[in-house]
Amino acid sequence: MELLSRLNSPVIYLICGGIIAFVAVICVIFAVRAYKAGKALGIDVSKMKRVITASVTFAVLPSIGILLGVIALSGSLGTPWPWLRLSGIGALHYETQVAEAAAEAVGIGGLSIAGMTPEAFVTIALLMSFCIMWGMIFVTVNGKAYSNKLTAPKNDSQKAKKKGKLNLSGFGDIAMTAMFIGLVSAYIASYIGSIVSGDGRFTFTGSLLPLAVAIISAATMGVFMRLRKMKGAEWLDSFSVAGSMLVAMISAIFLGKIL
Repeated sequence: MELLSRLNSPVIYLICGGIIAFVAVICVIFAVRAYKAGKALGIDVSKMKRVITASVTFAVLPSIGILLGVIALSGSLGTPWPWLRLSGIGALHYETQVAEAAAEAVGIGGLSIAGMTPEAFVTIALLMSFCIMWGMIFVTVNGKAYSNKLTAPKNDSQKAKKKGKLNLSGFGDIAMTAMFIGLVSAYIASYIGSIVSGDGRFTFTGSLLPLAVAIISAATMGVFMRLRKMKGAEWLDSFSVAGSMLVAMISAIFLGKIL
């Protein structure tokens, strides 16, 4: 608990809070400039206000998922560091997975303040930062060239295909989908791997809770997708991930008392 109090010290809050405040100020500056640019282009002010209101509204529920991630990580990494990582470039699915993997790599057996050491925290924090920074570096170096290829006219794409060149249009979506399928498959396989066969019988040596929560989360996402398709409510995309997480967490609490 002494380490946790040090991770929640005023100095750490000041450092992380200062960085978050700097990012927030930049966001406000860009928002003001965008609003002024819209007026200069002759866009209806009432429409811009509706867009602002809708954006704020749709950002509320997804941010709840981020808040839950901060709360989940704060028990082992303190509050300021997860707050910083999930307030900037970091993503909930990335931060939690990398932190868990790093904790296992340093030999503390998972994210727990009971086994956390200063050396382990430094390793976890460094890995969480080091792995996420390459997107900024790559975008700075070749972002413009990559963007031009993605937005290339259809004729240019066809010419590139005839010449045997790689057409990158849509590659980002495909790569991201493939990555998530791989991650989900790896995690689910690790729990299914707890099923042991012997003498013609199957014995489950692990816990059924992770599999049950995964099934409930997938079913909830399926409901969101079905509603979006049936009702044509594209705005549900902003709530589907956070909504599935909330349902999964609530179900984990109740199922944890049963399984």
